[in-house]
Amino acid sequence: MAARVSRRPSTAALVRRWLAVVLVVLIGYAYYHPLRTWLETRHELSGRRTEVAQLSAEKRELQQRLNTSASADALAREARRLGYIRPGEHLFIVKGIQAWRRAHTTIDGDGK
Repeated sequence: MAARVSRRPSTAALVRRWLAVVLVVLIGYAYYHPLRTWLETRHELSGRRTEVAQLSAEKRELQQRLNTSASADALAREARRLGYIRPGEHLFIVKGIQAWRRAHTTIDGDGK
């Protein structure tokens, strides 16, 4: 009869295999946390870039509004709207304009 060949690896080979598996798992675990942190940071950076772009657009709009409102004509219009008058002018308050317009408007709406 022929000698029977053992199919089971030796104990030393099994220990080396399990040691290799444990080593691969530990290396994977060591890479997991930095990789996860990097992905989260990248996602947050993308959100921040979007926020910066929106704030830059808002700043440009506000700067444009400031430039237009700082003109002398805009300042005078706003002062008149608030009821201020220039020195030497007389303020007249006219009431009932809407009622007068309704009474004097014709069918075609031109007031004639």
